[in-house]
Amino acid sequence: MERIRPMEYRDCEDVARLHEAAMGDSLWARLGRRFLVELYRGLVESPHFLAFVYEEREGRRGRVRGFIAGTTEGPRMLGEVSRRRGLILGAAAALGAARRPGVLPLLLETARYFRVSGDAELDGAAESLFCSFEPDLRGRRISGHINKVLFDDFLARGHRLVTITTEADNAAAIRQLASWGFEERGRFRFYGKDMIRYALDLEASPRVEAISRHPAV
Repeated sequence: MERIRPMEYRDCEDVARLHEAAMGDSLWARLGRRFLVELYRGLVESPHFLAFVYEEREGRRGRVRGFIAGTTEGPRMLGEVSRRRGLILGAAAALGAARRPGVLPLLLETARYFRVSGDAELDGAAESLFCSFEPDLRGRRISGHINKVLFDDFLARGHRLVTITTEADNAAAIRQLASWGFEERGRFRFYGKDMIRYALDLEASPRVEAISRHPAV
């Protein structure tokens, strides 16, 4: 747990690398590494973005080998990033789209995400967005620890519910969500795929506690 810490601006290159490696078929990853770096530089400056990294020491330097990212208010977070870094992100996206023209229609659809995935009963819920680790770390329960750190922080900030959206055919992710106690709260189509939104009551979960009582933060 002592290797988990809040994400900082200096981590954006490593986080972009991890995002691209684990989610290479996702829209943002298909726009290229430079886009991801600039995106995370914008996100980490937003007060509505919350992320943690898993870092191992290599001599005097640390190596970020995993991360988790979420938001306390997604629409406002993306609005802030668009206003502050729109030109930089636009230029990076244009370069990525030039290499892969097929991403353009999907990029335009991105703005609809929070509208089509929304549920009035989940207003005010936090959302876990991305989680990625280097392959050799899988099976060591590190992802469970970093999820707990994120969820503890959400609860301490006053968010009783956290949501996660996954593809309907992602059986491994669905099994993991079930093990945490997540419940299905709705389905929708996005990027031409069937998606499922899950929610967890943080106050009722035995795995979650206020971050003020958490020794890792």
